[in-house]
Amino acid sequence: MSDQPKTLRQRFGPGLLVTAAFIGPGTITTASSAGAHYGFALLWALLFSVLATFVLQEMSARLGLVTRRGLAEAMRAHFSNPVFGRLAILLVVIAVGLGNAAYESGNIAGAAMALTAVGAGHPAAWSILIGLIAGGLLASGRYQALERTLVVLVLLMAAVFTLTAVLVAPPLGAMLEGVLRPGIPPGASLVVVALIGTTVVPYNLFLHASAVTRKWPESLPVGQALRESRLDSALSIGIGGVVTLAVMSTAAATFFGSGEAFAAGSLARQLEPLLGPAAPWVFACGLFAAGLTSAITAPLAAAWAVCGALGWRTSLDAPGFRLVWLLVLLTGTLLAATGTRPVQAILFAQAANGLLLPVVALFLLLVMNSRALLGGHRNRWLANGFGGLVVLVATALGGLRLIEAAGRLAG
Repeated sequence: MSDQPKTLRQRFGPGLLVTAAFIGPGTITTASSAGAHYGFALLWALLFSVLATFVLQEMSARLGLVTRRGLAEAMRAHFSNPVFGRLAILLVVIAVGLGNAAYESGNIAGAAMALTAVGAGHPAAWSILIGLIAGGLLASGRYQALERTLVVLVLLMAAVFTLTAVLVAPPLGAMLEGVLRPGIPPGASLVVVALIGTTVVPYNLFLHASAVTRKWPESLPVGQALRESRLDSALSIGIGGVVTLAVMSTAAATFFGSGEAFAAGSLARQLEPLLGPAAPWVFACGLFAAGLTSAITAPLAAAWAVCGALGWRTSLDAPGFRLVWLLVLLTGTLLAATGTRPVQAILFAQAANGLLLPVVALFLLLVMNSRALLGGHRNRWLANGFGGLVVLVATALGGLRLIEAAGRLAG
């Protein structure tokens, strides 16, 4: 492949899969709540989460491009101790596989809620239709078609929320203060946890390492592939950060300090003063895109992680790969269509992901320092320093999320 200039569409690749995965209904709800209750005071947490996401995803993509392996496959190769290796495999299969199945129901339900809010039909029918659409895209077995679909949906998300934020015209002074003066207002600790946790998604590390090998072939010089991948990640994760910032800004401008109550049912109403009758349609458009993209990427990430951990083939047309994503998708669709609230499953997923994030980040750091696997492309002190900071924060984040989940289970 030549070094000729690329179009904007050609510059985007697997990085948008990462963005599509972390911008879901949960992120929209969390960012809206953060803005409505605390204004711009938590912008520093959003900035940290975006930077942490880029640091970890750059390592994951570099691992995939240099070794031509997914993260789970690299873990199998690096950790030769059978007990330690089996424990890591078990953690990946349970936490990523079952955890994604639980979160898939929220992704599909969020997209269905958007369609129900602006049109006729029952949420169960919309959930089944969304599940069929996601399944059709995954069953096509064509990565390029899947990537193009996600590019359109993610850019649609970005356009909807960014345009709304421009119309809101948030005060720049308050935004700068929220970035430059980090702090946690009273009662905001769990919101900070949720804001970071919805952006730094552990299964994205498995997703990215496998996806880059489909975008940049082995015949391409590694240096060129790494440069293009870093640009792709920076652009894509940057878009995700802008979308989250836009959602937080619209909620802050509408609710913070106004005395008006904020609740889940008021997500669309936060845009009514600016967009009038079109507000529900605009918000529903973004929520649907967020839900559908996450509904596609969650089963895909689970399949890459579980198959890599078990030593199965990780190609899109492999029987085991199809079985894993199908089970995740079917479980999520069934839970969303029946209206079931899988409280215990979701609490388990929260606890598992609270443990999984720092563990997987630590595994990634250890693998990225392997001379045998990466040679001259292994981590240097700067990458290890940033990565170590992310692991420390992720460990604290995981501990807080476990404490919260334990408290809810006890109650």
